[in-house]
Amino acid sequence: MTDAIRKVIVDLGDRKYDILVGRGLIKNAASHLKPLLRRQRVAIVTDDAVARLHLPALEKSLDAAGIRHSSIVLPQGEGTKSFAELERLTEWLLGESIERGDLVIALGGGVIGDLTGFAASILRRGVDFAQIPTTLLSQVDSSVGGKTGINTKHGKNLAGAFHQPRIVLADTDALETLPMREFLAGYAEVVKYGLIGDREFFDWLETNLDKLKQGDIDARIHAIVKSCEAKAATVAADEREGGVRALLNLGHTFGHALEAATGFSERLVHGEGVAIGMALAFELSARLGLCPRQDAVRVRNHLERAGLPFRLSDVQGGLPDADTLISLMGQDKKVVDGKLTFILARGIGEAFITRDVDPGALRELLREREPA
Repeated sequence: MTDAIRKVIVDLGDRKYDILVGRGLIKNAASHLKPLLRRQRVAIVTDDAVARLHLPALEKSLDAAGIRHSSIVLPQGEGTKSFAELERLTEWLLGESIERGDLVIALGGGVIGDLTGFAASILRRGVDFAQIPTTLLSQVDSSVGGKTGINTKHGKNLAGAFHQPRIVLADTDALETLPMREFLAGYAEVVKYGLIGDREFFDWLETNLDKLKQGDIDARIHAIVKSCEAKAATVAADEREGGVRALLNLGHTFGHALEAATGFSERLVHGEGVAIGMALAFELSARLGLCPRQDAVRVRNHLERAGLPFRLSDVQGGLPDADTLISLMGQDKKVVDGKLTFILARGIGEAFITRDVDPGALRELLREREPA
């Protein structure tokens, strides 16, 4: 077991920042945050579940360092990524007299990180914020790269901004408090990095899956660091998703449509939608003759072994028909000139971007996988 803190740098010139990964980062947060402060004052945004588990340790660290703080506790769940909660949070931050140069801290999973980052981006036309992600999904994905936003009635993350954090503190101790379902939802995003461009990492995940699920700290730190390194390199090359960064959306065009179809509810959490989406993307790639059939089977088998859903029929409560799902995909942010953007694969570790997918093949795939 190691207590070493690993560092990944997101190199964006004068806006570059560190991702720190390891144990004890919440209880020692002040030492990492203090150098970023213009005045000894922060505002903390969290949710009711995370507040019970982790807010006291963060507050104790800030108190010991002489950093004044206030906090707002929002409801847990995807419904918090809304205009109503954005307004509530923004008005609270203004009421707390948060200024440019102050630091807003997002303590929580992807919902809190996305909402807080968006509020910080529009508050006084931009204030600094820090990410302290407490879920595996947020540690390896949503806390890194500056994508912030909320959901609308038309779909997921359709209102937002690019706003980079000043620092990311990924405390692996926080993962010990996660229900297995939430851990696995984050694991889907870890698998994604292997499928996009690192076949060796996918091989490693196949070998070390049980260690990761059982809480092996060294294995978890390695998986998080590898994921963050992959995302950091992609963000540095394409911050605003004009090209290669779109590869990070493997499985997401399908997954976001599935989340919308289930009302952004607990029936299907984000990582589960991504898992099904990745399996569908590899299946479609195989059917189109782009990807070896055995690679599509290997992906499906790994997701199944992990305990993740990989079929449309795995979604509790059923789904709408194929045409409705395709219509929901049409609300995706990455639609260009009315054409859907898909991330497909020539094999494990060989993902690519395309807008040239036969609608008939897509419809057939979704129809065949509709639940009976």
